[in-house]
This record gives sequence, structure tokens and C-alpha cells, in this order.
Amino acid sequence: MTEAKKVPVKKIPPKKAKEKEASLTEVFTKGIWKENGIFVMVLGMCPALAVTSTFEGAFGMGILVMIILTLTNTTVSSIRKFVPNTVRIPSYVIIIATEVTVLKMVVDAFAPALATELGVFIALITVNCVIFGRAESFASKNKVIPSMLDGLGVALGFAISLSMIGFVRELFGTGTIQIGQVLPLGFEYTLFGGLGLEPYAYSVLVQPPGAFLVIGFLLALITALRQTKKGAKK
Repeated sequence: MTEAKKVPVKKIPPKKAKEKEASLTEVFTKGIWKENGIFVMVLGMCPALAVTSTFEGAFGMGILVMIILTLTNTTVSSIRKFVPNTVRIPSYVIIIATEVTVLKMVVDAFAPALATELGVFIALITVNCVIFGRAESFASKNKVIPSMLDGLGVALGFAISLSMIGFVRELFGTGTIQIGQVLPLGFEYTLFGGLGLEPYAYSVLVQPPGAFLVIGFLLALITALRQTKKGAKK
């Protein structure tokens, strides 16, 4: 009797598997530094100017943008093959507006102090150009997992940028950082309260002009670091 021929099983080379994994990692990390919404792309400046007078307010807004951007990218990628190009943009508006409305109701119910601190800017997440930009440039052209990671990475970079601006403005504008007054943490704590920085604080930094000053300073510093890094590679 002749033995049955064995059909060779195709195996994915480990090198290709590593390349695929590395590509997903790059999709996630590029939004944190290489394509940072505020300090590289200079997008989403409205909340960066308006809600960063305190660290907690800025951090809270960053969390909300992370939730909305991740959900939006995931949803847009899931339906990208079923939405005609003629109604693509209106569909994005409906998706984002629905998610923001639900999130606003949750914030009103469980974090009223944060809702009061951010005010109308929670609803204005609907027209945030960072969210629209990622939905159009990435999520509408890629699969669900990469789109979700892209949204999470870009939103994380955006949240870190907002938190940096809020931290600098509150620390140098008041001399302290208040924790637990806006976010529902269940406790309140004051950072740097014992260092005696209050007499040296510049109150203008927590006022509207201070947002421009701090963002300009941080943007110049980060741009200089990026240029230095590029020069070192050359």
C-alpha cells in the first residue's frame, strides 16, 4: 500500500510575525510623540487653551478625549465598508456626537465637579479636529485593531500634552497642585504645598494669556529637542 502524501503546512515565519507586531506597536506609539496632536501637529488647541488652568481639569479632559477618540476610531473602522463616501463626514458627526452625549451624561452623574470645571468644552469634543482627523486619515482606511490602537495612542499623547500644560500653569501660577477637587478620587491632596512657592507664583499663568505663554514655551522646548535629536542622527 502506498502511503498518503502529507500536505505541507505553511507556517508564518517568526520574522514576519515580529514585523506585524512591531507595526502595531508603531501605530500605537507614533501618536504619543511623532504625531503628537498639540506639540507636533498643533491641533486641538481650543481645549489646550481653555481647560488647562488646573492640572486636574486638563487631566480630566485628556481622559474624556481618550475615551471618545478610541471609541470613534473603533466604530468608524467597523463600518468603513458600509458607509458611502457621499455621507462619510455626516456619519462621523453622528457617531462622535452620540458618543460625546452619552459620555457627558455619565460625567454629569458621576463627576459633577469635573462637568462644572470643563463646562461646554465637554460637548465641544464633538468638533475636536484631532478626533475628526484620525477618523478620516486612519480609521476610515484601516482595520479595527490598528484603528483602535491609533486612537488610543493619539489620545494618550493629547492627554499627556494637556496634563503638561495644566501642570505648568497651575504650579507656576499658584505655587501648588490640587488633587481631588475636580476628579472623583475620594480624597484631596495638595502637592508642593510645603515648599513655600506661593509668594513666587505668577497668577497670569492661570489666566487666559497664561495659556498662550505656557504652550508657546513648551512648544519651543519640544521643537528644539526634536531638532537636536534629528541633528544627532545625521
